[in-house]
Amino acid sequence: MNTVKQADIYDLNERLILENCTLCPRECRVNRFDGGMGYCGTDAGLNIASICIHRGEEPAISGKHGICNIFFAGCNLHCLYCQNHEISQKASVTGNTGPALEEALDLIVKILSEGISAVGFVSPSHVVPQVKAIINGLNSRGCKPITVYNTNGYDKLETIRSLEGLIDVYLPDYKYVTREIAKGYSDALDYPGIALKAIKEMYYQKGSNLSIDKDGRAINGLLIRHLVLPGHADESKKVLHSITEELSPGVHLSLMSQYHPTPQVRYHPILNRSLYKAEYEAVVEVMENLGFRNGWVQDMDSNLNYRPDFSKENPFE
Repeated sequence: MNTVKQADIYDLNERLILENCTLCPRECRVNRFDGGMGYCGTDAGLNIASICIHRGEEPAISGKHGICNIFFAGCNLHCLYCQNHEISQKASVTGNTGPALEEALDLIVKILSEGISAVGFVSPSHVVPQVKAIINGLNSRGCKPITVYNTNGYDKLETIRSLEGLIDVYLPDYKYVTREIAKGYSDALDYPGIALKAIKEMYYQKGSNLSIDKDGRAINGLLIRHLVLPGHADESKKVLHSITEELSPGVHLSLMSQYHPTPQVRYHPILNRSLYKAEYEAVVEVMENLGFRNGWVQDMDSNLNYRPDFSKENPFE
């Protein structure tokens, strides 16, 4: 797809941002219409790696029939342990802008016609104009699905503010509160402060409530995710304390045990193994003691179910 020809899918403000990109905290200031020269490696195209039905999210997010997830290529974090490494790394996305807007909308509408009620934008922090273009395109076709912003949490405050009224459910990660860990694992020393500000804005927009319809589907609100990493139960406990102190123990929380070591960390001294049951249970105990009352925990074998293969039409089947 010629990204110059696609400029008309964005409004003037979005085009100006993409021409001098400051979308995410990296603020690379590259011209995305000239190619993917920034940290994320993506240009001004849609940069969609996969559009598929995904049934592996939290029950309230997937619902009975699954969610239409749009997986974007590239990322503004370089997490050593990324489960989506096949599409998130800069080398894997250079020159691959994804489908044109109308083609993407055709596929999304087809999936929605199969009884799916929600569209999830996965790893969207670096492609927010594209997210807005897709939402506006769906609305112009008479489709108004539940919109889910499934983010790593490394979002600018201003960007989240610009999404008010467009996003129904915020689904952010809150990965770390320790700067050195954030730097070592995700190349983002400022992640803790940036993510907290972004999540606070989501909380300001939605509050601690997660509205769920009669079919058990989340239709509005905030759900915070945290993945417990091997060897870092204490960090996870600090994240939980941060949520209670900065937000509320009443927020909905997904505490995940699904960590699985990818080939990228096979030689890492800490991340090269699965999570121990005792580690996860220690974090769950703190979650309960802090008064969290809404959300989900996972079985220890959950790591067997979250290994996508993006060479397939549906990476999770």
